[in-house]
Order: sequence, then C-alpha cells, then structure tokens
Amino acid sequence: MTNILVIAHRGASGERPEHTIESYRLAIEEGADYIEPDLVMTRDGVLIARHENEIGGTTDVAQHPEFAERRRTQIIDGETMTGWFTEDFTIAEIKTLRARERLPELRPQNCAFDGRFTVPTFDEIIQLATEANRRRGGAAKIGVYPETKHPAHFTGIGLPLEQAVLDALRRHGYAADGSPVFIQSFDPRNLRQLRGMTRLPLVQLLEHELGDLGEIAKYADAIGIAKVLATPDGVRAAHAVNLKVHVWTFRAENEFLPDDLKIGGSPAALGCLDAEIQRFLGRGIDGFFVDFPAVGVRVRDAYLMEA
Repeated sequence: MTNILVIAHRGASGERPEHTIESYRLAIEEGADYIEPDLVMTRDGVLIARHENEIGGTTDVAQHPEFAERRRTQIIDGETMTGWFTEDFTIAEIKTLRARERLPELRPQNCAFDGRFTVPTFDEIIQLATEANRRRGGAAKIGVYPETKHPAHFTGIGLPLEQAVLDALRRHGYAADGSPVFIQSFDPRNLRQLRGMTRLPLVQLLEHELGDLGEIAKYADAIGIAKVLATPDGVRAAHAVNLKVHVWTFRAENEFLPDDLKIGGSPAALGCLDAEIQRFLGRGIDGFFVDFPAVGVRVRDAYLMEA
C-alpha cells in the first residue's frame, strides 16, 4: 500500500500560532510528511507566509502607530476587505511585526505565544526543511506544500507569485523531478500557468463541488478538497482520472468536529479527532491536512499497520 501523506496545515497550527517557524518546526518534530505555507507577497517582492494578505488578525500591526495610516479597504477576488495588506509593506517592515494566534477564542493556549515569533519568508521555511533533512540523513525528505493566495490579485498589482515560488524552490533544491513538493491553488488559471512553467505536482483546491475532474486532470496532479466532498464515490471518481486526493482540514476542537465526535460542551474543547481521521482514511484518500500533526501521524501509522 502506498503511503498516505500527513500535511501539517500551516505547521502545527493547533499548538502554535500558524505560519511561524516555530509552528513548522514542531510539525517536523511530530513527524509530518509536508509542511504547508500560504504565500503572499510584500511590496518589494518577497514571499511570506500568512493565511491572507490582510494581516490585521494574524500580527500585531494594529499596535504599531507608525503603520496606522496604511489601514485601508480594497476588493480582493470580489470580496471587500479592510485592514493592513502585505503588499503595502516591505519585508523589513514586516519583520518588525510579531505573529498572533488567529483563533484566540478556540485556541487560548496558543495566545501565550503572541508577540514571540516573527513572520517567516518562504525562503526561511524551506531552509528549515532543508536543515531538518540534513539531520535526518537518508530518511525521507520533509516536503513543502505551498499555496498561492490570491494570485490574480497579486498579478494585477505587478507582484506575480508564480515565478517567485518556483525560484524559491529552485534555490533550495526542491525544483527537480521527484522533489517532495506540491503547489496548490484555488485558482485554475494560476495552476494552468504554472503547468507551463514546471513539472512539479500541482493541486487544484476545491471547496463546494468536484466539478469536471477530467478537465482538472489535464493540468493538475491532485485535488485538495474540503471534507464534505471526500465521499467514497468522489474519491473513486478522482482516482479514475489519476488524480490524487488530499482532504482538508482536520482539527481537534469541537467547533470543527461532527456532533458525534464532540467531547463536552465547549467549542474550544478537544474532541475525538482520531476517529474523524480514521473515517476518511477508510475512503481511500491519499493525504490529509491536519492542525495537530502528531495525531495525524499516529492515526495514519496505525491504519497502515492494520491494512
């Protein structure tokens, strides 16, 4: 049986503020196969890891009076957003900020780390993986699984993501055939463009419907799908056109679990994540995104031992 990939969603984001070097480092220590950064860009063309290019909720930018006038409203991919945007900052300015927990009400324990960690560049994240690989010797390399966020928006303001992502991977030896890399996006135009630039595996992200899997298979190697789409029939349909199936996102808090797997009444309390992952492994998926990589690795390994 082929391996099932454990993808550390924004690092070990259930245990450390997401998209920080410390979150990725913990994910590697917990045995994740891949670490997953969402990538946006600074004004001077540096790729950094943030869930969105709006950083009011994931950094302490609001506490910096020198940046108060940069708060603004703009339309991104059809959605009106107000806040502070990475494209209005240089990398030097971004490095003066500190990361904050994005879900403080659900993950109050992570708030203890607020203000301690910087916002990492994509280069710094790949370098972390490279150093971990060096220590591992001949063991399987830690993979990187970047997502291009709002690529059409960034192209429209003269900061295209595609070549920058490929250049960063190449700088750190992750661009050759067989490298443990997946590049993911919700934007099929972005993936079609990348297909003309690289043979690295590409992943079409899908949230509401599977759509024309045969068409997706012409430019992508896998689909990254919301759990609601990962039915046995859906997984079989993807496999029928040679698409791998990676499922998102597995989180331990009751807020994110089905009712029968919740423990206690608090949305922030931890429920039975093990059982939820087990249900999906039985559907034949090829990988999954998880905020608690140690749980994902434990459940995956036990499943493969029994298979």
